[in-house]
Amino acid sequence: MAIKLFGDTQKFYIGEYPGEFPERENTQRMKNKSPVSNPASRIPHPVRILLCNDDGIHAPGLSVLHGAVKEFGELHVIAPDVERSAAGHAITLSEPIKSTPVEKNGELFGYGIGGTPADCIKLAVCAMLRDTPPDLVLSGINLGSNTGISVIYSGTVSAATEGVVLGIPGVAFSLCTYVDPEWEMAGRIVKEITQKVIETPPPPGVLLNVNLPNLPYEKLKGIRVTRMGRSRFIEEFHKRLDPRGRTYYWLDGALEVHDDGDDIDIHAVRDGYVSITPIHLDLTAYDALETFRPWETEF
Repeated sequence: MAIKLFGDTQKFYIGEYPGEFPERENTQRMKNKSPVSNPASRIPHPVRILLCNDDGIHAPGLSVLHGAVKEFGELHVIAPDVERSAAGHAITLSEPIKSTPVEKNGELFGYGIGGTPADCIKLAVCAMLRDTPPDLVLSGINLGSNTGISVIYSGTVSAATEGVVLGIPGVAFSLCTYVDPEWEMAGRIVKEITQKVIETPPPPGVLLNVNLPNLPYEKLKGIRVTRMGRSRFIEEFHKRLDPRGRTYYWLDGALEVHDDGDDIDIHAVRDGYVSITPIHLDLTAYDALETFRPWETEF
């Protein structure tokens, strides 16, 4: 991965840059070395924390996350420059990715990245923070639920996932509402769970997906460890015409739950509990391996 600077804006080129950089030999050496040698068995103190989201660097949830965990150590905010909701685990391959410093209250808050949440984590770990990689990736606080099948589409979850891919513990936080968010409650829960993660990190290959009901802190019923509820979206595309008579479609829909279990994330949030779902990266359907074993052959 190579970096070329343009004034106060950086452009990151993934793959081969169409030209020659003087540091090309060093760049190739960097490609052959992982920035994080081994997944963390424990998190050191003070903690270097990388913050990201998919709502964009200016989203209020990211500011709440920043305020909730700032006492734990050194914070680095590297997040999309605009909203990238439902970006999934997409990464940018066909164009350069810009990085622009963002200030709040006259001080540097972080860097807005012209890419997806997964891009942000890759750039942070492999380039921008390469010499001092983060010990923990926190993503959120997302406005809206990331329960059930939403996990597959969520850029918030994918930012935490990319941290785990790179050997860094990751946690995704989502507040399950789009109106009148209880930010004070969310900040308190994020702080409490982050403290637990620092003390007892998830095992390698596992991230935590945390969903918070939109209730005042004193009305929460507790915390439940859950599984991902089986569900799907029932999509509806609204067909419209723009002012020039061209057809366009606007996606809408609702979540349909196909799971009656009391131990799923969707029902825990519905019942007033904070849901913590451990998610692993291995998508293999182990129960189906023997079903397809007869297909094996030798050529």
